[in-house]
Amino acid sequence: MKQIVLCADDFCVHESASRGIAQLAAMGRLSATSVMVLTPRWPHDVALLKDLRGRIDVGLHLDWTSDFALAAGHGCSLNAAMLKALLGGFKVAAARSAIERQLDAFEAQWKAPPDHIDGHQHVQQFAGIRQALVQVMGSRYGAHPPYLRISQAQAAQAGIKSRIISAMGAAALRDLAAPANIPCTLALSGVYDFTGGGTRYAALMQEWLAAAADGDIVMCHPALRTETGDAIAAARQWEYEYLASPAFADATAQHQVQLVRGAALYAVPVSA
Repeated sequence: MKQIVLCADDFCVHESASRGIAQLAAMGRLSATSVMVLTPRWPHDVALLKDLRGRIDVGLHLDWTSDFALAAGHGCSLNAAMLKALLGGFKVAAARSAIERQLDAFEAQWKAPPDHIDGHQHVQQFAGIRQALVQVMGSRYGAHPPYLRISQAQAAQAGIKSRIISAMGAAALRDLAAPANIPCTLALSGVYDFTGGGTRYAALMQEWLAAAADGDIVMCHPALRTETGDAIAAARQWEYEYLASPAFADATAQHQVQLVRGAALYAVPVSA
């Protein structure tokens, strides 16, 4: 069996996402979720994860580009963040402060460090943010850091969107993490343009599961139903419906995939 992590991003972005992710995790259809702690829902929705403690990884979805980050005073649009990263990067000291605040918010409700850290729209890899993140993880967690998501697709799956995501700092983040003994994920799947409906998503998931190697991570963005104002609302619903279906269970069996926690997969530091 190939052991992979299936991580649902955007827990707390709205109620439908939180409830859908919790239900899928309880069914054994996910092995991790990433939390947007800047949303006002986090102190309430954390209760949905209570019975899942120890069964799935619960991590921080570091946020710079949502409306919640804008309201928190450090956010900007994705295009602005990408441009800033390309033109010298974010100021490390300011980025450290924003990261510390989000970790504080996570730990205040979860009462434990995150199992992993990744980023909304992959900002964990952006210049300035990645340096600050590795510094914070080293000073805050010492010899027992969470694992880091590296948003780099397998070569065979590297479409235009995947290549852009990788180019924003995947290799650079891995290079920074290695000497700090911070464990990192391997290849990332689950990147697509959120179009095509449930039939296309099912076909894509079949491809991702077939191509996955032991230790890879697949991201998803499920929700129980559509929510007004959510740009990928339709995709969230069809992702949920497929992941909850017998067809997804059949696909994991067909491709000999076992969903496991990354906390066990990535326990050995990348520099070992």
